[in-house]
Parts: sequence; C-alpha cells; structure tokens
Amino acid sequence: MISRRSFLRIASASAVALPFLPSLLRHATPQAANFETLRRGVGTFTARGGTIGWMVRDGAVVVIDSQFPDDAQTCWDDLPERDGQSLDLFINTHHHGDHTAGNGVFAEHTDRLVAHANVPDLQREAADDSEAESLTYPNETYTDTWSETIGDETIRLHHNGPAHTGGDTVVHFEEANVAHVGDLVFNRVYPFIDIDGGALTTNWISTLETLHDTFDDDTILIHGHGAPDAGITGGREDLLVMRDFLEGLNEFVTQAIEEGQSADEIADQEQLPGFEEYARDDWPLPLEACLRAVHREQTGGGNR
Repeated sequence: MISRRSFLRIASASAVALPFLPSLLRHATPQAANFETLRRGVGTFTARGGTIGWMVRDGAVVVIDSQFPDDAQTCWDDLPERDGQSLDLFINTHHHGDHTAGNGVFAEHTDRLVAHANVPDLQREAADDSEAESLTYPNETYTDTWSETIGDETIRLHHNGPAHTGGDTVVHFEEANVAHVGDLVFNRVYPFIDIDGGALTTNWISTLETLHDTFDDDTILIHGHGAPDAGITGGREDLLVMRDFLEGLNEFVTQAIEEGQSADEIADQEQLPGFEEYARDDWPLPLEACLRAVHREQTGGGNR
C-alpha cells in the first residue's frame, strides 16, 4: 500500500508495525477484479491497492490511478464498454505505490499522464534506489487547478495543499458529478498519514471541509480505500466522517502531550476513543502509526 522506504521510516519508530509490511506493500492478497459503473460512463475498479476510477464514453477514455501492474492490465483489458477505444488521459491522485505501480501499463496506451507537480519527486523519494529508474512518472503536472473537456465530459483537478501527502489531487467529472478523492478518504479504516511525503493533518481537515462545501448531495465520491462494510463509494457526508476521525486523533494527541505523555505512551492505544469501529482485524494499518504521525506533526517532527 505504501512504498518500502516510507513504511520503514514508520517501522523504525514502531516495531509493532513491522509484521504489516507485506500486506501494506501489496494491500493483502489478490482479490477478484470488480468493476462498478456509477453514472454517465464513470465507474470504479477494485482489486489490490487504491481504488481505480475510470470513464468510458463515446470517443473518450480516462483512467485514474493504477494499483499494481497485473491489476492495471486486468483493468485495461476488461474496461467496460471500451470496445477498442484508445486511452485519452491517465491521472494519478498522488504518489503512493498502490496508486502508481501500474502506471507503466497505461503509459503504453497514452502519452498523457497527469498529476500534481509534487508527485514525480515524491515518487522518486519514496522509491528504493533500485526501483526509481523503473517507475513511470506523470509527464504533465499542475499546481492548483487543471481542467479539460474530453468528449462531452469536463474533468477538473484540484489540489488544496498538503493533506494525505504533499501532492494530492481530487478529480471531478463535472457533468457526471462524480469525484475521485483518492486517499483523502479512508472510509472507516485507519489511514496512512505520510509525514515524510508531506502530510499535514490540520490542512487535511480543512481540505475535507472545503470539499464538503464544494460538492452537493448529488455528488458521488470515489474513495481511495474503505472498510468492506463501508465501501469505496459514497456521498459528501463521508468527507466529514473522515474529518471527524482526524480531529479526534489531533485532540487525543494534544491532550496527551499536555499531560506529559511520551510518544510511546501516546501510541500505546488499543482504540481511539469515540472511533472504536475503526479497530478492525481485517485492516493492516495500525492506530499506532496514526498516533505517531500526528505526534510528529504536533511536535515539529516534520512535514515537507
């Protein structure tokens, strides 16, 4: 799910996280590929890693994120209603390996790979030295907003500053009113807070509130990850659920610091009060990593 280098940075401060390494890197065992059409030719693909979004309409094909090479190939080969159409545009929501490792598959079908301007450098920094040269990087970037009409759909990209990483993108299919928010939403599961990759939970909270105000009750959201019983699609109310969890993390850590607790004491929690449903046996990311990340943020431990 995350790069090896980024994980090991967490693991060095959190020995309990080490057993999760294999599942984090490949997001559990391979699962049956699943396509779901949402609205106006826009849909999702799930297998391993972060949710892939796609749009197939007459004369227009767009794909968002790539999971891993075998998953990306399955997605491309079986993309509903594509019927031999070429790929017009590929987009990355951010740099993490479970969203970008399959980029090379889609790069064989389009020369347009778009992401936020920070993503190529973040990909390089997160990769092992032996992997960096083999990665496929976005070749078109933007800073704040980006928009283009493809076929009869207008696609708008937004970056609202550092949140889950320093290079997050929200992709809005405006006519369909479907938005892929990437890993800005881990739907009812513990998120990965990538401090080394530029994460900033205070602005993540603000970003979720901004997006809630930007979208409406008809907007369908595609999330990067979700609990099996919560799913990887939903409405704008899920943005505030994610916000509440991040606020709960920050409030817990702030109070613990004020009480003089050490980082180890803060991280030694079975559950986060008020968010007991997030403690799941079927999810590899531990609460400890979230608490340590917020502690680093609050005590000047670093973000980009």
